[in-house]
Amino acid sequence: MREKRFVLAPDSFKESMTAKEVCIAMENGIKKIFPDAIFEHVPMADGGEGTVQSLVDASQGRICTKEVTGPLGQPVTAQYGILGNGTTAAIEMASASGIHLVTKETKNPLITTTYGTGELIRECLEQGIKKIIVGIGGSATNDGGTGMAAALGARFLDEEGRELPAGGGSLSRLARIDVSGLDERLREVELIVACDVSNPLCGPTGASRVFGPQKGATPEMVEQLDANLNHYAAVVKEQLGKDVCELPGAGAAGGLGAGLLIFTRAVLKKGIEIVTDYTGLRERIAQADWVFTGEGGIDSQTKFGKTPYGVAKAAKESGKPVIAVAGYIGEGIDSLYAEGIDAVFGIVPGASELDKLLAEGPANVERTCENIARILKLNER
Repeated sequence: MREKRFVLAPDSFKESMTAKEVCIAMENGIKKIFPDAIFEHVPMADGGEGTVQSLVDASQGRICTKEVTGPLGQPVTAQYGILGNGTTAAIEMASASGIHLVTKETKNPLITTTYGTGELIRECLEQGIKKIIVGIGGSATNDGGTGMAAALGARFLDEEGRELPAGGGSLSRLARIDVSGLDERLREVELIVACDVSNPLCGPTGASRVFGPQKGATPEMVEQLDANLNHYAAVVKEQLGKDVCELPGAGAAGGLGAGLLIFTRAVLKKGIEIVTDYTGLRERIAQADWVFTGEGGIDSQTKFGKTPYGVAKAAKESGKPVIAVAGYIGEGIDSLYAEGIDAVFGIVPGASELDKLLAEGPANVERTCENIARILKLNER
């Protein structure tokens, strides 16, 4: 009888384990019951935090660092990944322009900039990269991607021909966009943008009104920022012939979605779909007997593009059974069973301090997966 084949495709368990570490813990548990099994590790992510690490781990690529301009103009050390093929890079804009880089006292979407994200893209161009995957969650910014574009050579000018200060607060004075100095290498590079929100750039569900407050915008600032992005979109439409105001996803990351669509050859896709494609998950699942997935928390929201849902969707195409493990199981998981997840198991052995549970994450995943494997073995009898 041939060896059983397990595909292990979890997300990270935030503050406890990377996706790769979860894979190792899963294998350690299952191997106690199926010692001769074949294990495929496919570290996953959904386009948010951890996506670069997962894509690098899954493709045997490498993590690189670069000092760039932070959201308040300060130098920050950002990470990006070069995938195993050597021609594809992965960036998380949060690494350069994320909300974790500002404090409660300093966050201010009138002045925060995506310039550092543009510097990361430019660094990838310097490396000869031909395809860039960009995750755009967790931003501190509301500048419509103008900072990103400025780092790549675009200029944003007022009536007197002076360059505007960084940030969404100055866009009301935008009179001309000069793209003559935009990096020509952008024409040869495809950008695939991991975008899991459908918010437009402007209006009631736009970048400023929905996401501005969490970035420090007062009600007055929200009105100002939304008006400024409306003006920016109008100038873009008039001078560059691109209408981005109502495009789904244009409002992501304070309008960085719009900026990427305006100034690069960008395509917006759901994060889990990008990671599924670039890890070869479908092909690996097709050979599997069992698929294990999981993340820190699983609940009714999981079916809106989270990793376990994406893994289950891919497994459903091949008719493969899927087992999910999680540190926290919330309400509404019944809805996941129709989506391809066959069973959900919690890894927490009992009430305990959160810090202790986070530290014991690998041991808890290992023990849980061993017990699941025991059930599978019983079923074989």
